[in-house]
Amino acid sequence: MTFYVAREGSKLWARVSSEISVELQLLLEKWKLLLAGLIFQYIHGLAARGVHYLHRPGPILQDLGFMILPELGKERGYISESLFTFIFLSFVVWTFHPFIYHSKRFYTVLLWLRVLAFLVVSQILRIITFYSTQLPGPNYHCREGSKLARLPPPESVFEVLLINFPRGVIYGCGDLIFSSHMIFTLVFVRTYQKYGSKRIVKLLAWLTAVVQSLLIIASRKHYTVDVVVAWYTVNLVVFFIDQKLPEMPDRSGGSTTLLPVSVKDKESRSKEELHKLLNGNSVDSADRRVRTQMNGKHLDDRTYADSGTTMNGT
Repeated sequence: MTFYVAREGSKLWARVSSEISVELQLLLEKWKLLLAGLIFQYIHGLAARGVHYLHRPGPILQDLGFMILPELGKERGYISESLFTFIFLSFVVWTFHPFIYHSKRFYTVLLWLRVLAFLVVSQILRIITFYSTQLPGPNYHCREGSKLARLPPPESVFEVLLINFPRGVIYGCGDLIFSSHMIFTLVFVRTYQKYGSKRIVKLLAWLTAVVQSLLIIASRKHYTVDVVVAWYTVNLVVFFIDQKLPEMPDRSGGSTTLLPVSVKDKESRSKEELHKLLNGNSVDSADRRVRTQMNGKHLDDRTYADSGTTMNGT
């Protein structure tokens, strides 16, 4: 028993060490992009803090969601934040699971590059939107009579730059259209939808996103329009940005490629090799990719791609 545990522990450590080595190589190459994405998270928080100075409380706007869903109130407002915290932490843990488990469908560094790209574009649109028009906040601390509804002019630039964290983030007002909580939730769900492997988890993830939407409205953190706009805006952003980003290599087949290959490069390579084969020239062995198994036979990825192209094109 002790020998078995020691052997499995040795295998686990070897796998984790190998993953750390590969991810560090990618991190050394992509750290500037990752840092830029993280810095923008602070800029987004700074913009949300700044619009609070412009917020003016007023009568709550007529809202269909408020008519349907009863208000959770100050005492139960934590339910929405608790669910969001669960979504955030579970996604972060999942992105690091290739360090331990055998299933290696993505590289963690490359995955977070895509996630940050989706977040940054969505947040830029959000900043433009909530600075265009400031709506009276529907949350209890943003209503008329609350001391937090209006912020006095800042006494120093440091008061603005420090964002009064974390109180300034939790009790912000004015940054309504569209919901930042839904940006993170939908980006995480869409990312797992593409790179996750468990169908039941994907269904639960979308269900959780719907529940999160209802809780945001019930807690009066946002108007219904803030949530509705987030649903179609974030999904469109993820769809279009994902088409522009380089293709991330799928590691499920044991691929050792470290860097993503763009769709154009992949197509040009396939056409070039097909042209060689049609002219009777062989493909250089140095250009061959990792062999994959299909229908019980080992086929070269390029040979399979070329044969598929020939069947569709002739």
